[in-house]
Amino acid sequence: MDLENTQSQMRKGILEYCILQIISQGSCYSSDILDRLKQAKLLVVEGTLYPLLTRLKNGGLLSYRWEESKSGPPRKYFEITETGAAFLASLRSTWSELQFAVDHVSHIAVDHESHSKTNQALNHTENNRNQPNPTQSL
Repeated sequence: MDLENTQSQMRKGILEYCILQIISQGSCYSSDILDRLKQAKLLVVEGTLYPLLTRLKNGGLLSYRWEESKSGPPRKYFEITETGAAFLASLRSTWSELQFAVDHVSHIAVDHESHSKTNQALNHTENNRNQPNPTQSL
């Protein structure tokens, strides 16, 4: 099993949510989105971002406008649509449910591990009590 591949798939699974979340806070240029993702330690390259933005736009979740740039060609600024805002609200709910489920499973695993270690320690102590002490004479 490839750990890096699994980690990558986990990040990809939340990328649309994160992009919509960023754009919902105000119109964004693609490099602004990349910077925000980088700040959040979600390292994404342009080759991943642009197809995702296009897919979200084609799905009616984003729109864009062109704005003249003082330092080069016009820039495409993305904005969330009403449909996109409703979609994002549903994703937020799903994220909360997933977070709760993962936290719950993690706590169960930690509690189970802790419980197992406590039982092992108790069994070890109990077994030692039942063993004759070699320093005691019979």
